[in-house]
Amino acid sequence: MVANIRSGATVGGALYYNKEKVDRGEADVLLTQHMLPPLMDDGRLDMEACMESFMPYLEANRRTTNTVFHTSLNPAPEDNLTDDQLREIAAEYMERMGYGRQPYIVFKHRDIDREHLHIVSLRIDAEGRKLPHDFEARRSMEILRDLERKYGLHPAMAEQEQVATSELHKVDYKAGNIKRQIQSSVRACLKRYRCASFGELRTLLELYNIQIMEMTGTIDGRDYAGIVYGAMGEDGYGRGKPVKSSRMGKDVGYEALQRYYVRSKASLHEPGALDDLRSKVRRTVLTSRSQESFCRHLREKGVEAVFRINPTGRIYGVTFVDHAQGIVANGSMLGKEFSANVFHELYAAPAREQQAARPAAQRHPATEAANPLGALLQLSDAHGFEEQQPAPRRKKKRRLTSR
Repeated sequence: MVANIRSGATVGGALYYNKEKVDRGEADVLLTQHMLPPLMDDGRLDMEACMESFMPYLEANRRTTNTVFHTSLNPAPEDNLTDDQLREIAAEYMERMGYGRQPYIVFKHRDIDREHLHIVSLRIDAEGRKLPHDFEARRSMEILRDLERKYGLHPAMAEQEQVATSELHKVDYKAGNIKRQIQSSVRACLKRYRCASFGELRTLLELYNIQIMEMTGTIDGRDYAGIVYGAMGEDGYGRGKPVKSSRMGKDVGYEALQRYYVRSKASLHEPGALDDLRSKVRRTVLTSRSQESFCRHLREKGVEAVFRINPTGRIYGVTFVDHAQGIVANGSMLGKEFSANVFHELYAAPAREQQAARPAAQRHPATEAANPLGALLQLSDAHGFEEQQPAPRRKKKRRLTSR
């Protein structure tokens, strides 16, 4: 049996991933602990009930960012286990991992050729204390070996264990071995997410405390291009010494990333690939009166909204990270109704004060400010809209400079 443990900042994302399986009939709720009834009358997963079960724990500790414990338990294909046996295995695993008193929900997935479990819980206890997770992967493997002997299961192969230890989590520079942490998380991101450009990959990696830089230039008449990675702190500043991609492997280097962008772009441009993400954003904006509430409500749907704001308070970029579908897309890819200009008009705070403080040349055109909410609700699917400052302002600046 193999466990793949993941950490995350959004329990809604982990729940939504499993909800899609349950609602499609590809998964069942096998076991819950300290949870409200998780299913609605029609058999679909009740996200509100699940979130309500977790909220007292999340509210008890607002400082910790990696609050989610999400693991999959994967028996060997040769193991035929009953639901009762799977429940016993899941309960004993969580107890021995230190989550015996936590709220958690166990899903049995049938969407691939072998049944496996997904367990969603929290790393914060009822008192707001973060649960210890030192040597978590090692403890997990030891527990699984005991469970294999107890239930007569086939032991995991060495290569399976190696895959399981490749976890996607935030890099912790204080824990040391920065190179291995970055290497593991970057590879996991490239495997699980689709990013069509360097900018989108950079936004994704920053969520996991990883910096990425493109280094290009010319030496002795020869062009070169390379990638450098580094660790970040929670404050967004770099920590420690950067690591060249050549020290981590060709699969995370410049040329490999160029091929990855091409594949991702082709996949995201397939008909309907982004429809679900667009729908989530449209629905969420209707219930959100501020940028904070928009991000919070969208996060409950498993999507992270990352805004880029300049020193004057202007929103000049927005990227959406859909954890459930493995999609990273900026506003221009979703369409002009999702552009940074539209979100600036919706959520600039305080909008009136910023508008008054900006010179006339920096204010938005009237056509943009007229009905930003209506723009988001349009069903058009325009692509290629550039999230830039209005062209007239740039031209005016160049004319002034030339005088």
